[in-house]
Amino acid sequence: MRAPAILRRVGRRLPALLLALGLALALLAGLHLYLARGLVLESGIGEPWRTALCAALGLLALCLVAQPIAERRLSRRLSRLVAWPASLWMGFAWLLLVGLAASDLLWWAAGRAALAASDAAPPGDASGPRAALVAGFALLVGLAALREGLRPPRVRRLDLVLERWPRALDGFRVVQLSDLHIGPLLGRAFAADLCRRVNALAPDLVAVTGDLVDGRLDRISDEVEPLSGLRARCGVFFVTGNHDHYSGARDWTGRVRDLGMRVLRNEHIPIGEGDDGFDLIGVDDHRGNPLAGDGREDLATALAGRDPRRPAILLAHDPTTFRRACRESIDLQLSGHTHGGQIWPFRYLVRLAVPWVAGLYERHGSRLYVSCGTGFWGPAMRLGAPAEITEIVLGSSRRGSP
Repeated sequence: MRAPAILRRVGRRLPALLLALGLALALLAGLHLYLARGLVLESGIGEPWRTALCAALGLLALCLVAQPIAERRLSRRLSRLVAWPASLWMGFAWLLLVGLAASDLLWWAAGRAALAASDAAPPGDASGPRAALVAGFALLVGLAALREGLRPPRVRRLDLVLERWPRALDGFRVVQLSDLHIGPLLGRAFAADLCRRVNALAPDLVAVTGDLVDGRLDRISDEVEPLSGLRARCGVFFVTGNHDHYSGARDWTGRVRDLGMRVLRNEHIPIGEGDDGFDLIGVDDHRGNPLAGDGREDLATALAGRDPRRPAILLAHDPTTFRRACRESIDLQLSGHTHGGQIWPFRYLVRLAVPWVAGLYERHGSRLYVSCGTGFWGPAMRLGAPAEITEIVLGSSRRGSP
């Protein structure tokens, strides 16, 4: 029954899927043509370098298209031969686009200023030096971002005082992991190092707030095995992210349970006893998987039957859940998803869709912490948004009261 249902959903959504695919390919082609024009065709580069560079841009564009196909069709070892060039090019291409667009804007502004001043000459043609400057900028900044992206995630400690937090739980330590993206590039060694470092923090609770994996269970199941060693006094908890749904959330939640984690799918559980405890709430990513009919955030179901007078921590992959959660007696929401923008200045584009990009926020007395993520997605790069293991130490504002 499951396969026919999926096929029916795919059939209903096929026109929209084809349109989205066509637009994505057109955008990819357009961006590479923009790079070719600004960096090669108008830069004065002679043959045979002109043709060679244009061909290289075309091959790199095809590499981006081939990467998701290779991830599903080739062995892990072979797919990495496509994944690494695609990852690196995605990052460098972004920086080239930023540099080229900024130079075009500055050149346009210089031309306007020259026209406004009658005695000033318009700027001459400097396409060659400008292309070299943009390429040099992308190379230097890209190497710095690559170095940061491949570093182990830092431990970021956050001390939070919550109005309703029980005095008996002062010093309660939550370690948050988010957006590990174990898959084509990050694997077993990365997971083992995370497990060792998290356990060294001696947490009371570990929260994995989604996007654990990128890839089907039958391809990368062994890569997550070291996470079975995670230890916390009150347990290790997991909620799904959008990439977990893309990778098959039904299969992966079963595997996560085998690793010893408690999966929270639109539900809550009590931690501690009576007035000395709190409720831990977990919701699915709000996108779910519309093709498989699996998941989707249901905050109302997750909160059903809960005493709103009890303190509550909500695990939700996407920060936009905070729009609703801040009105539901939630003391703290832990999220990820945004990667903090991952490569500056992408965070400003993220902000157009998600107002909470990274760090600590407050609304209606509720707190939200958005992790920059523990791994990376796409480019193996980070710039202005370092990866993190977040150690959150909770305290009560009532600690001095009788």
